[in-house]
Amino acid sequence: MRIRVALTALAALIALALAACASDGGSTAAMDHGDHDDRSQAAAANDADIAFTAGMIPHHEQAIEMSDIVLGKDGIDPRVGELAERIKTAQGPEIDRLQGWLRDWGAEHAGHGGDHAGHGDGMMTEEDLAALRDASGADASRLFLEQMIAHHEGAVQMAETQIAEGGNADAIALAREIASAQAAEIQQMRDLLASLN
Repeated sequence: MRIRVALTALAALIALALAACASDGGSTAAMDHGDHDDRSQAAAANDADIAFTAGMIPHHEQAIEMSDIVLGKDGIDPRVGELAERIKTAQGPEIDRLQGWLRDWGAEHAGHGGDHAGHGDGMMTEEDLAALRDASGADASRLFLEQMIAHHEGAVQMAETQIAEGGNADAIALAREIASAQAAEIQQMRDLLASLN
């Protein structure tokens, strides 16, 4: 009888120990999983990453629109035409990449900031775009360069903010590429503009 009671008590203790282990294991796994999710979310994007990405999409779209306007004109300087084509070739795929990031981050509906004009990001107003549409020949080449220099300067500022404040390595790397490429194009455009005057 005593042996049976002892065995029963031992079995109960073993069952309790196994249950405790299973419970601890489950909660540890859950905690580890939760921590991993938090780390993944933190590594995905911070507010600066989302602002940069959401803002750069319409910025690139407008650069392509400006390029299309000038490429549709007769009598533009061939060097200006080559630059406009290069801008389109570079920025089109970047828009796709930026949109993909917003989807991956669950931020595809992030606002693009509404009316950008006057906020230091180089965006042209509707009046600026209308002036470019109305210009022709050498005037169109000159105006395109003047507007695109300001536009690129805004993009460089946006990229520098992202480099300083962003958390996503891919977005920071793209910001570095944009800052470098567009700074070089700004110098090229200034040289071109000087040769047209």
